[in-house]
Amino acid sequence: MCSNPVKAWAGENGVKILDPIKPLEGEVTWLRQEGVVLAMVMAYGHILSSALLDAPFAGTFNLHGSVLPAYRGASPVETALAQGEKETGVTLMRVVSRMDAGPIVDTEITPIAPDDDGPRLREKLSVACVPLLRRNLPALLSGEAAETSQNEKKATYCRKLRKEDGALDFSAPAGALARRVSAFRGWPGSWFDVQGVRIKVGSVKVIESCGETLPGQVFLPSSREVFIGTSKGALSLLEMQRPGGRMMPTSEFLLGFPLSEGELVGSQTLSKLLIP
Repeated sequence: MCSNPVKAWAGENGVKILDPIKPLEGEVTWLRQEGVVLAMVMAYGHILSSALLDAPFAGTFNLHGSVLPAYRGASPVETALAQGEKETGVTLMRVVSRMDAGPIVDTEITPIAPDDDGPRLREKLSVACVPLLRRNLPALLSGEAAETSQNEKKATYCRKLRKEDGALDFSAPAGALARRVSAFRGWPGSWFDVQGVRIKVGSVKVIESCGETLPGQVFLPSSREVFIGTSKGALSLLEMQRPGGRMMPTSEFLLGFPLSEGELVGSQTLSKLLIP
């Protein structure tokens, strides 16, 4: 266990730190006694009470990793990638008692590159917070920031990711599976079962045409490559890992875990990331 960068900076610079497991009324009293002007949160897992939200003079604001009202909820970064979005961003908004529903102050747009994965896009969004805050901190601190209500009709919601979301469903198109592999590269990862063993997949490439291969069927174009058929195209598996091993290039993986031409791998129904 170690301090996150914000807490580490505060400790090094003599800033008082409260580290409650869950914020309660004691923190409300402290915020008022200290005369705190502004509170900021990002990727914070607790629901904050109205009393705590209102304790700072200027209120409490959130940096949310999507362009609201799209992708409210717990996994906006991974869901945007999995859904094939071309851009996303960070929204600066006031925190209210409904999930990510507060009025918007400003947004910083971030393009999604073809090679972006979950960890890389999270890093890009963290960097996007810097100009967003530079533009808006003076107005936030003075209590004069302009706020715009969200369009509720355009709101979409994404849920918290689960370990089982990493299961690959080869009855889905190759493009959709490739996006999920990229989105889940940090966590929960992607996997399928073959020969009674769970194999993790590190990276893949979409093959537009792969003959008559069935969904979930193994095709070996060479001794160094593995393609698996899907409902549209095939996936070329570039990195693979067996239990207890390390992630390695497929050419190395096959030396210790050979696959057979035409065999079928396990496939599970693709989980839905958006909440109806």
